[in-house]
Amino acid sequence: MPLPLSGLLVVSLEQAVAAPMCSCRLADAGARVIKVERPEGDFARGYDKLAVPRDGKRASDREDGRERPGGAGESAYFVWLNRGKESLTLDLARADDKAVLAALLAKADVFVQNLKPGAIAKLGFPLEELRRAHPRLVICSISGYGEDGPYAARKAYDMLIQAESGLASVTGGPEAPARVGVSVCDIAAGMNAYEAILEALIARGRTGDGAAISISMFDAMADWMAVPLLQYDGGAPPKRMGLAHTSIAPYGVFKTRDGADILISIQSDREWRVLAEKVLGDKALAADPAFATTVARVARRAETDGRVAAVFGSMDEGALTAKLLAADIAFARVNTTADLAAHPQLRRIEVGTPSGVVSYPAPAARRTGEAAHRYGARARGAQRRHPRGVYGVDATVAHPRLRVRECREPQPPPARGRSTAEAEAKAVGWGSIASTADPHPNPPPCRGRERTEQVEREHPMRCVGGELARATAPNKSCALPTW
Repeated sequence: MPLPLSGLLVVSLEQAVAAPMCSCRLADAGARVIKVERPEGDFARGYDKLAVPRDGKRASDREDGRERPGGAGESAYFVWLNRGKESLTLDLARADDKAVLAALLAKADVFVQNLKPGAIAKLGFPLEELRRAHPRLVICSISGYGEDGPYAARKAYDMLIQAESGLASVTGGPEAPARVGVSVCDIAAGMNAYEAILEALIARGRTGDGAAISISMFDAMADWMAVPLLQYDGGAPPKRMGLAHTSIAPYGVFKTRDGADILISIQSDREWRVLAEKVLGDKALAADPAFATTVARVARRAETDGRVAAVFGSMDEGALTAKLLAADIAFARVNTTADLAAHPQLRRIEVGTPSGVVSYPAPAARRTGEAAHRYGARARGAQRRHPRGVYGVDATVAHPRLRVRECREPQPPPARGRSTAEAEAKAVGWGSIASTADPHPNPPPCRGRERTEQVEREHPMRCVGGELARATAPNKSCALPTW
């Protein structure tokens, strides 16, 4: 069964997290996503080297014994956010590479970019002109503070927006503001962009017109901060309370006799009565009007929490959780990432990388009645395969930089594609850019040289550090290029 966005071409001039998050979801939904990178590549490729195979053995260790420099694995962020894409390296200071991007945009359904406001126009692609030239194109620009306003020209990163939006002020304990432990501003902006693009595509199906969309990390996080802001406007600004709640009690972490941290969340007065009677074993407390309402319990937070802590601290984790389950009281164990890795509820997908197959959490959406989704689906066409490929599965090669390698195993993020002259693009023919879903999982794009011998002879490649990496075959089931 075709995926929902099969047949759509997405060109994403992207880096870091927010735009790759958006385009990753589009790729998951079946779109063909061409990731355009600067000559040195998306800098997220170098965030760390911590995405390693779950068996701890790298592909090089298993097969040829050669060690790749720079760490044990690949970039965790890059592997997470770039599955199922193709990579195209362009130097947009060059006229020939600008022509390549222009040719791609002429065929694209969606254009995503997260350069600094105004940068895309300086490179020769003003968004207003793109809209006039390609009225069906859906354009989505992601930035820190938006296209206008007093902060529009500022650089912005996730933690800076956490601070500027006030999120840090309501995160952490009383002693100091804290950063949320994952890149929530980037992720929120990326998911807002994905949502807005889907809306625009639905509208285009009715009207035939594309759209120009602007998403800012600040707006995305300000939206999430609506309740704290309303509380401030109402005269009761929220306080930092760690794993507690400013307006609900009991709501927080309590330690068991054997040292486990159990968090409970009592959302209603009925739940409080059940907790008091069936878990705390105190019928009088359940009927006490001094604790009967949420407002009353918050006013007596110390005493309320003290009653709960005394009982929880007298029981081992197993006995306590059995009581909480029997009483249908909402609770959770305060887990570490090690606990998450072994969690019985965790679903994983596998994505190939040059270091081997990496496993990480599956996207949340599951469709009832459909076969299991194979993440990383890549475009498939009927033309020709490039003789020296990136990862990709049966993909059409429309240009020497959009490479393919037959592979039936889960595959990695895309290798970085190389720039060529516009003459090469014309020789290959842009008409072969097509988009249909491929049922086989693919990796994030990889860096390397994927060109024919003739192209290599006639048009020497421009490479970072002068190194030209040739494809290697580290295992029998999947030929992966050297990064």
